[in-house]
Amino acid sequence: MKTFKFIDLCAGIGGFHLALKEYWGECVLAAEIDKFAIEVYKENYNINSENNITKIAKRDIPAYDVLCAGFPCQTFSKAGSQLGFEDIRGTIFFDIIRILIETQPKYVLLENVRNLASHDKGNTWNVIRKKLIEIGYLVPEKPFILSPINFGVPQSRERVFIPCIRKDATKLKKINLIVPPKQKTSVFDILEKEVGEKYKISLYEREVLEIWEEFIMGIESQNLGFPIWYDSFRLKKKEIVDLPKWKQDIINKNIKLYSDNKKFINKWEKQHKKLQNLKPTDRKFEWQMGNNYKSIYEGIIQFRPSGVRVKKPDFFPALVAIVHTPIVGKYLRKLTPKECSRLQSFPEEFKIISQDNQAYKQFGNSLNVKVAKYVFENTILKEINKNQESSKWEKLIKQNKSNPKQGNET
Repeated sequence: MKTFKFIDLCAGIGGFHLALKEYWGECVLAAEIDKFAIEVYKENYNINSENNITKIAKRDIPAYDVLCAGFPCQTFSKAGSQLGFEDIRGTIFFDIIRILIETQPKYVLLENVRNLASHDKGNTWNVIRKKLIEIGYLVPEKPFILSPINFGVPQSRERVFIPCIRKDATKLKKINLIVPPKQKTSVFDILEKEVGEKYKISLYEREVLEIWEEFIMGIESQNLGFPIWYDSFRLKKKEIVDLPKWKQDIINKNIKLYSDNKKFINKWEKQHKKLQNLKPTDRKFEWQMGNNYKSIYEGIIQFRPSGVRVKKPDFFPALVAIVHTPIVGKYLRKLTPKECSRLQSFPEEFKIISQDNQAYKQFGNSLNVKVAKYVFENTILKEINKNQESSKWEKLIKQNKSNPKQGNET
């Protein structure tokens, strides 16, 4: 039984599709421009999503009830340019507005990165909310911010969700949503038991980790809660006076770290002459494990542009489309696409047909299905059910009026 129809814009590999399908929603149109995502969408849902949102006309859109869109986030993301509406990808939002004006669906569900809420000192959110209100929608005062970790999934990935309801289709005065508290999780809950050799880290990556492992095991400092920059150990304060204050602060902490541990660090350097040949980014290190862990190999590791980062094994950092795939220190291997699928709460039967690099990108670009289901169920679906129940009663009343005898017997 199909209870409502929806269109899936900026569809990716169908995070919204899976969420709404759980409630008997029927997808009548999907739009995506990435050829690899289009192939995955077709394979899993038997729908051709090859449509460009900027070129979709009113005549191309079947009747529907809910518009879903995880519109491009790179223009608002901290990992991207943060140009917002000045970037061509940021203007996709106005194509969504155009489609809403032309088709007037009762319900809208949008998703984007956490930074959207604060981008341009809140002005971006104000523009989005104002435009949606102008065209007749009830919109939350603030976007709802949720993460998979709120639902027992070991991934910290905050995203904003914006459920909207056409004002003439609801008696609500305000859209509310209770955000569940974060739950205790473990990264080991989603790991596959056996994986191929291709997911093992490279010999170079092993060497980098061995160098920093010896550093962590031997350093006496109990407070390593700042980025460790090997190239800054011997800098003089007069050499950094023209740098931004935040950078001076980090370098000064590194200078002190070296001064307090000079004997050990000098010995460490001599034992690891390859230090000088490491990539500049790999001569930087971030220990985010606190004092209860002693080894790199107990944590989750990422080779990032900002350095080698090690985090506690309670949850994974956010999957992102740019590639620094998390490494499970205990097994010296990267996450598999199947494990990334689980972190986004995709079903086990979901078909991954792309090459690994594309699969990582697709899951990094996707939304978490469990989070989307929660938002939809507790906002829009409630209104759909109300309206359908009201419609049933209206039909019964109409029938009773046209046939009073039958109505009384009922």
